[in-house]
Amino acid sequence: MYTKEQVELVEETLDELTVEIIAAACHMQNRTYCQGIGDDSQPLWDKAPQWQQDSAVNGVRQALVNPDPAASHESWLAEKVENGWVYGAEKDPEKKTHHCMVPYSDLPEEQKKKDGLYIDMVQQLGLAANLIKLV
Repeated sequence: MYTKEQVELVEETLDELTVEIIAAACHMQNRTYCQGIGDDSQPLWDKAPQWQQDSAVNGVRQALVNPDPAASHESWLAEKVENGWVYGAEKDPEKKTHHCMVPYSDLPEEQKKKDGLYIDMVQQLGLAANLIKLV
């Protein structure tokens, strides 16, 4: 994983289609990881509700400008709070509860690893798509 100091955006305006493609790929990687730890709550990208796709796109934008898992989680957390989500023992989109509605430092290791994998995937695809470059 590269640090914020090691990457920079190639252009200030991100190509939205490319960002969405990266978000879809990262969502699917995230889905596979979640299934591996017993979490089957992630639908296929084309079956994911709009709020979930929007969250993934926002996560990509965040990771491209600040590739830090803790910052990524805090951004995700702020977005969830803004949309009315609260902590709950289980993820429940109907009730807007999620077990990861805690500070990054309090996340279980498997969730921290998931965030790190997401950032790595965003960075590698961002490099391949020429959205970011190493400095």
